[in-house]
Amino acid sequence: MQITSLDLAIIFAYLGATIVIGLLLKRRASKNLESYFMGGKTLPWYMLGLSNASGMFDISGTMWLVTLCFIYGMKSIWVPWLWPVFNQVFLMVYLSIWLRRSNVLTGAEWIRTRFGDDMGGKMSHMVVVLFAVISVLGFLAYGFVGVGKFMEIFIPWEVVQNYVPFEVAPQYVPHLYGIFFTAIATFYVMLGGMMSIVFADLLQFAIMTVAALSIGIIAMINVSPEMLQAMTPEGWANPFFGWTLELDWAGKVNEINDKIASDGYSLFAIFVMMMLFKGVLVSAAGPAPNYDMQKILATRSPKEAAKMSGFVSIVLMPIRYFMIAGFAILAIVFYERLDLSRNGSIDFENILPSAILEFAPVGILGLLLAGLLAAFMSTFASTVNAAPAYLVNDIYKRYFKPDASNKVLIRASYTVSVGVVVISTFIGLYVQSINSVLQWIVSGLWGGYVVSNVLKWYWWRLNGQGYFWGMMSGIIGALLFPVIFDGVFPEIASDILPLYLFPLLLLISGVTCVAASLLTEPEDRELLKKFYKTVNPWGFWGPIRKEVEAENPDFKANPHFKRDMANVGVGVMLQTCLVALPIYIVIQEWQSMSITLVVLMGTALFLKKNWYNKLED
Repeated sequence: MQITSLDLAIIFAYLGATIVIGLLLKRRASKNLESYFMGGKTLPWYMLGLSNASGMFDISGTMWLVTLCFIYGMKSIWVPWLWPVFNQVFLMVYLSIWLRRSNVLTGAEWIRTRFGDDMGGKMSHMVVVLFAVISVLGFLAYGFVGVGKFMEIFIPWEVVQNYVPFEVAPQYVPHLYGIFFTAIATFYVMLGGMMSIVFADLLQFAIMTVAALSIGIIAMINVSPEMLQAMTPEGWANPFFGWTLELDWAGKVNEINDKIASDGYSLFAIFVMMMLFKGVLVSAAGPAPNYDMQKILATRSPKEAAKMSGFVSIVLMPIRYFMIAGFAILAIVFYERLDLSRNGSIDFENILPSAILEFAPVGILGLLLAGLLAAFMSTFASTVNAAPAYLVNDIYKRYFKPDASNKVLIRASYTVSVGVVVISTFIGLYVQSINSVLQWIVSGLWGGYVVSNVLKWYWWRLNGQGYFWGMMSGIIGALLFPVIFDGVFPEIASDILPLYLFPLLLLISGVTCVAASLLTEPEDRELLKKFYKTVNPWGFWGPIRKEVEAENPDFKANPHFKRDMANVGVGVMLQTCLVALPIYIVIQEWQSMSITLVVLMGTALFLKKNWYNKLED
C-alpha cells in the first residue's frame, strides 16, 4: 500500500495543530519559569498522567516492542523490565509523594533540600545537572534515530531528493528526516513549554487510541489462532520460561534465530534475574532527572503526584500493547509481504513501519503515522523541556544571573533547547541501532546513577560529597566501560553488555559513595531534620528521627515500609497483567485472557484498599 493524499492530509493537519498549540500557549507559558517548566502547577493529575503516558508511547520504543513481540511472543512481556517499566509502580506507591513534598522546580533543585549549599551540596547539585544533560542527550539521540528509520519507509528518498538542494548519502537519509521532525517538536516546546506539551499530548493520545484499537481489531479479523500457531514456534504464546529461551524459529523464519543470538537473550532466566535485580535498585532510586520527574513536580499536591504515576500504566499499557500485538501477529502470518531489507541485510527493527505500510487501511494509515509522529514529538518535546529546566534554572540563574528577568530566562531556555537538539543530532548520526542506545541508557548510564540515589532517600549519613563521588564514578564508568570491555566477553552480545557490567558498575560507584561519605563530615543536623520532617521517608534515619521526635512530640515517623513493599509487589503483578491482557485478546487466547483478567481484578482490589484509600499528602 502507498501513502495517500488523505493520509498525508491527516499528518500535516496534526503537525499544524501542534504549532498552533505552541503559539496559543506562548503567553501563558512565558509568565515565569514555573509556568514555562511546570504549567504553573495548576494542571490536574489525570492530564499530566495522560501526557506522561503519551510521552512514553514513542516511535523508537514502539518499534523495539513490536520487534520483541514478533520474535519472543508472550515472553516479550518481561524484556521491558530493562527500562525498568515497573519504576512507575514504585513512584505510584510512595516515591512520587516523597518527591513532590519538596515543592521544587527540578531534580537538581531538590538536591539542595537534601544536601544544602555547602561545598558538598554544590558538588552534588552540579553532578545531577551533568547527569541530566547527558541523559537528555542520550534520549534525544535515541528518539532521533527511531523517527528517521520509521519515516524512511513511508517517504522514499527518491521522491524527496529532487527537492533537496544538496547530496545525502543513503545511510544518512533517516537522519535528514529526523532533523525535520525534531525541528517542529523543538519549535512548539520552545514556545509553550509544559503547557503546550500537555495539550499536544492529549491530542496525540486520542489519535493513538483510535489507531491502536483499529489495528488490533484488524489483526483479530485477519489472523486466526490456528494461523498464528502454524507460523510460530512452540512456546511462543507461553509467558513462562526455563533457564534458556527455548524458542526455535528454524523452518519458519530462519533469520530470527540469528537475531535472538545477537540480542543475547538465549539464557533467558539469568537475563530476567539481572533485569529484576537492576530494575528494583533503579526504581528504588526514584525518577532520573528527566521529563518523568518534571511531570511529578508539576502536579498540584503529593497525593495527585501518586495518582498521576499510577494512571500512566493504566492508560498506556492496554492501548499500546493492543496495537503492538496486532502488528506483531500480522507481520508473523504475512511475513513474506514485509520489506525488512536495509542496505543488504534484514533489519527487524523495521517490522513496525513495514507492517503499517502493508496492513493499515487508508485513513488509519494517516492516523497511525500522525499518532506515532506525535508520540515521537511528545517524548522529544518533554525531554527537550527538561534540559533548560536544569541548565537555565540550576546553572544560569543560580550562578550567573540570579536577578535575571523572566523574559531573559525564557530566552535563555530557547537557546538551550536549540543547543541540546543540535548536539543530540550529531550524536544520532553515529548511532545505527535503537537497541544499542537504549541498553546504554538504561543499563550503563542509569547503572551509575543507582547507588547514590538509593542512599539519598534511605540513609541519613550520605552527604553531598559522597553523593557527588558516587555519581561521578558511575557516570565515568558508564562512559568508559563500553570501550574498556569491548571484545573482552565475545559470548555476550555487545548491545546488552552494559546490563552484565551493571554489578561491577554498582560495586565501584557504591564503594566510592559510601567511602566518600564516611571519610567526610556529615551534613548539617538542622538541614537533615528539616528534610526528614518534610519528606518523612522510611529507612535508616534513626539518629535524625530521634532528634525530630524529641523536638516535635506530635511527629509520627513513617511506619509503612512493609505496606509499601507489599503494594509494590502487587503493583508489579497488576502492571504485568495490563501488558499481557491485550496481547491475549489480540491472539485470541481466551483461557489465558480469563486467568489474567481475574488476577488483574484481584490485584486492583488489593491496591484500592491498601494504597488508594490510604493516600495522604
